Amino acid sequence: MEAFQRLDAVALPVDRSNVDTDQIVPARYLQKPRTDDFGAYLFRDLRFAKDGSEIDGFILNQPAYRPSRIVVGRHNFGCGSSREHAVWALYDYGVRAVIATSFGDIFYSNSLKNGLLPIVLPEAAVASLQQAIQAQPGAHIVVDLEAQTVTAPDGSTHPFQINAFSRQCLLEGMDEIDYTLTLSDRIADFERRHDALAS
Repeated sequence: MEAFQRLDAVALPVDRSNVDTDQIVPARYLQKPRTDDFGAYLFRDLRFAKDGSEIDGFILNQPAYRPSRIVVGRHNFGCGSSREHAVWALYDYGVRAVIATSFGDIFYSNSLKNGLLPIVLPEAAVASLQQAIQAQPGAHIVVDLEAQTVTAPDGSTHPFQINAFSRQCLLEGMDEIDYTLTLSDRIADFERRHDALAS
């Protein structure tokens, strides 16, 4: 998993509430192996027509927003089913942070476990970010996980909260298995003491 510390990147405004996991990655791609590039399936039915041509009106098809690595949503981003594939699609496309007023609970958890930083900000802050990046296509937002801040294109800063364990794992690029492996000496010591007591 890629370590996340500070990200200065183009931000994509997804100006709608209740963006569900089926919109993020349609169900027909759920049987694909993880080795596939799920970024190709991101917002597939919103980005592409049935013949594979791009839909001009969709925001991610606009040249200024193609290199986006940050998504700014609205309310209840990632609601719907529990599919981890929605996070994979965002991550494989290159997105490393999603900002919204709230998230679907399972999507939020899946994001943290797969290297994607979900950031909850107040409605006024999200609305301000949406306005700024729509007015200036290609504008950058800075996400600093160490400082736990989001800096808007105009330089205004918004603090955010994240639990300490998830923050540390993201900063170090570790998932839960990686973290457990860092404790292997302590686990082995516990097993030795347990075996000694049992014998």
